[in-house]
Amino acid sequence: MPRDRYGALQRLIHWTVALLVLGLLAIGFTLATLGFEGARDTFGIDVTNLLYKYHKTFGVIVLGLMTLRLLLRLAKPPPPYHPPIPSFYRTAGRINHWALYALLLAQPVVGWAATAAGGFPIEFFDARLPPILSKDEALSETLYGVHGVLGVAILALAALHASAAIMHWLVRRDGVMHRMTFG
Repeated sequence: MPRDRYGALQRLIHWTVALLVLGLLAIGFTLATLGFEGARDTFGIDVTNLLYKYHKTFGVIVLGLMTLRLLLRLAKPPPPYHPPIPSFYRTAGRINHWALYALLLAQPVVGWAATAAGGFPIEFFDARLPPILSKDEALSETLYGVHGVLGVAILALAALHASAAIMHWLVRRDGVMHRMTFG
């Protein structure tokens, strides 16, 4: 019988990253909208510091998981579609997947660089990671802007990805969802 779904580790990474990214986007958009002072005034300093700390921590985790996911994807190509699907869907899915991979790898690196250039600590739980740039406030501001644009792009591509998955699952009923689900 041909392998008709991704391996268990690939599926686990997919769903873990999906949940982490939803949380990161929610926290990121909240912090970007409120700014540090607004978040501090809304949530208090302790919660605000925890939001920043865990936004950075889980961003680093996404970077690690996406690096592993990319290596697994290169080592083990995706399972074939069973039954086969039209080439338009295959091509659109491939473009969306590679764009998401690129953005989910770039986003935490840009965030790390923006944080370092701003002179802020790069936290991973209670550890501090080394900065990848020296302090440059103008560069930091630019990189935070790029970080925000990447967040919007990730949200758009993830929404497209989820919409396509739901369409394959509920409308086309063509088995595509089976490739990435458990059970």
